[in-house]
Amino acid sequence: MQPWAAELYKQRRANESKDDPTGDCIPGGVPRSDAVPYPFKIVNADKMVIIMYEAVHSYRQIFIDGRALPKDPNPTWQGYSVGHWEGGDFVAETTGFNDHGWLDNDGHPLTDAEHVTERFHRKDFGHLDIVITVDDPKAYTKPFTVTEPFKLLADTDLLEYVCGENNKDLQHLVGK
Repeated sequence: MQPWAAELYKQRRANESKDDPTGDCIPGGVPRSDAVPYPFKIVNADKMVIIMYEAVHSYRQIFIDGRALPKDPNPTWQGYSVGHWEGGDFVAETTGFNDHGWLDNDGHPLTDAEHVTERFHRKDFGHLDIVITVDDPKAYTKPFTVTEPFKLLADTDLLEYVCGENNKDLQHLVGK
């Protein structure tokens, strides 16, 4: 990590993640949403792949219509994604993040320079690996890659995830 990123990560660990954006019902972003312990569904639609996440009831659109990533995107929590097929693997490239998200549940920071490459590899009928490469030169000294393994949860539905219903802190109780 770059020195500022290491210090911010240390602060987040010390304050027990009190400033975690998902605590305020904000989507986890990429690649964090791939790695949380909630199910998701991948839908292969015409000209896009849609990933529906149970966590924070969020979704992603990965365009497969040949467009390029935007040159000057309006930064978002989930970024902008384009994808293509390389043999049997689906490859998604994502950029255009704001610099408020977290890379993972532990609080590793990310910046607006983050570029994520995800390679979705179906090993067999019930198993999928997502090989995730993060390149964020503002936060990390070099790109790095992790592999997240998944098992198919056949015949399951995504459940409601109503984030705001449990906000019982003073800020949310005032005026109610």
